[in-house]
Amino acid sequence: MAPHIFVAMTASLACLLGTAQASGPVATVRVAFDRNAITSTQVHGYADVGAQRKVTAGDPVRIASISKLVVAIGAMRLVEQGKLDLDADVSDGLGWPLRHPAYPAMPITLRLLLSHRSSLTDAAGYYDVPLDGSLRDILDDPRAWDAEHAPGSYFRYTNLNFPLIATLMENATGERFDRLMDRLVLRPLGIAGCYNWDNCNEATAARAVVLYDKDGAAVRDDHHGAKPACSTNRARDGSCDLSRWKAGVNGALFSPQGGLRISANGLAIIGRLLLGQGELDGVRLLSPESVRTLVTPAWTYAPGNGLRSEDGDSGFFCRYGLAVQTLATQAEGCRDDPFGDGVSRIGHAGEAYGLLSGLWVDPASGTGVAYFATGVEDTPPGRRSAFSAIEEALATGQAAAGDPAR
Repeated sequence: MAPHIFVAMTASLACLLGTAQASGPVATVRVAFDRNAITSTQVHGYADVGAQRKVTAGDPVRIASISKLVVAIGAMRLVEQGKLDLDADVSDGLGWPLRHPAYPAMPITLRLLLSHRSSLTDAAGYYDVPLDGSLRDILDDPRAWDAEHAPGSYFRYTNLNFPLIATLMENATGERFDRLMDRLVLRPLGIAGCYNWDNCNEATAARAVVLYDKDGAAVRDDHHGAKPACSTNRARDGSCDLSRWKAGVNGALFSPQGGLRISANGLAIIGRLLLGQGELDGVRLLSPESVRTLVTPAWTYAPGNGLRSEDGDSGFFCRYGLAVQTLATQAEGCRDDPFGDGVSRIGHAGEAYGLLSGLWVDPASGTGVAYFATGVEDTPPGRRSAFSAIEEALATGQAAAGDPAR
């Protein structure tokens, strides 16, 4: 293992001093599982440096973009119930026209939103809509659209797609997105989690994993064992009254693109659901056909048909389904295999606020892994893929986080 990946002694010293340090993570958690159960757990470091609270595999963390995969499971449940349609024009479900200004005759569908082929971009924003604001206002900004590509013709990873999906889900059910996701996915699977914090109980919130930047400053979920006073963006007057919520107005409010708080153990449940073709421990959440729809690539990289990373062209994305990434694409320029073994695993990665995360399953072997690391904003790049060095280490389990460097 390269010396810069895990530096246990300096990491421990930094934690004792009450700060994160740049050469190693504040916390790492890795859980391996098969179709039936968790098979191994590795944990190291602190969920909360200031409180000297050590991390566990049951502690909820803001898991970043793996949130999208879980949203897709909820959306597919509504598709199965006939409340959403993958291939219908979403304008009807939104209650207002969603059209690319340069391609007004081309409908945008839920399938295009889930697979990042909607021609939307994040250049106009996606997460900072105030509690009393409207998501629709972002779509009026020309920067929200990829001027060069028509809907369905190009892959561009775009967070904005998922607040729109949340808006569709709210309109289809009349339910608040965070509560809807609890009803559709989290509660049936026995997962103690929530999108943002309002729908989590006090005991779950008390175990929150704090996220840290490269200087060791807490940037998310430093709530000192309590739920935050305001779990969403505040209204423009500074208030935080969630009774002002209205279905289908502000799908960004509960951060569907990245705001799921879930533990590594909870991620393992999601992974086992995928391995079980939509069934877990006797609970059938999705049909096998719906799972196949989610995981089958809707886009495979070819020159000119999409971007292989959010910025630049690192080769991180080369195959993508409905909020499900497929790894180890055998094509020139694709560097999407942190495991380094050529196996086509499915799942999703996450990165935000000094956190890196991953959920990957191998349907052929019936095994998977879920992991996250915090305090790794400036982590070194990987040696064999477009993923970071610590993601490669956590993916393969070559060394438990916290092992002495060697």
